[in-house]
Amino acid sequence: MLIIKIGGGEQINLRGIVADLAELDEPVVLVHGANALRDRLAEALGRPRKMLTSVSGYTSVYSDESALDLLMLAYAGLRNKRLVELCQQHGINAIGLSGIDGQVIRGRRNRGIRVLENGKLRLVRDLSGKPQAVNEPLLRWLLEQGYTPVLTVPIVDERGTAINSENDDIVVVLQAALQARMVIQLIEASGFLEDPRDPASVVAALSRNELEQREAQVSGRMKRKMLALRRLFDNGAQRVVMADGRTEHPIRAALAGEGTVIQ
Repeated sequence: MLIIKIGGGEQINLRGIVADLAELDEPVVLVHGANALRDRLAEALGRPRKMLTSVSGYTSVYSDESALDLLMLAYAGLRNKRLVELCQQHGINAIGLSGIDGQVIRGRRNRGIRVLENGKLRLVRDLSGKPQAVNEPLLRWLLEQGYTPVLTVPIVDERGTAINSENDDIVVVLQAALQARMVIQLIEASGFLEDPRDPASVVAALSRNELEQREAQVSGRMKRKMLALRRLFDNGAQRVVMADGRTEHPIRAALAGEGTVIQ
């Protein structure tokens, strides 16, 4: 089994990804983003996103009711259903689910994010949280019946409320439950870059022991991604490939070891 996380950037080659997916002969669970689509919709509707940076340096999107509506529209609506449609066109019997459907991804709402604003410490509460568990019987039944689950946010909290969460963290709980042989992350870069300003500075291989060191060297969204990678290996991952989702054959290249291989 494979878990494949598809980034939500503008340049991600969805058609190439699905064409590669159609060539596979093993079960796959897809997890996708839609951040570029969400940002376009937010701009069109006059609702620009707001970012929060915690005192520990991790960045996240502030999720109030308005932001959650946009998230549902972009992630669980347009991107999810267009991706399912693309799968069907390639003979893949995909089924699109957000985390709230069948409580397929259950989580706990954040008690608050500690941020520093104008030199003062504040506790910001919003509709976001951390995934805690997956509905494993539902996912395994779908896979046994030949369906390809296509998953995205929002997830459901302990009170049945839809909340935003990080797809990197969702992949962590999926791996803990399903123990996929490999996790593939398709991003808008050639892999993990030694220098974010140099597209050619791809680090070909990392060991799990290097992840904490790398996490301390990066900032913003990449810092959160490195933390999630560490947790993946804590939950039993053996091999993770961070590869370019913009190429003609993204999955084929990742399976061949192109990008950054972590094991």
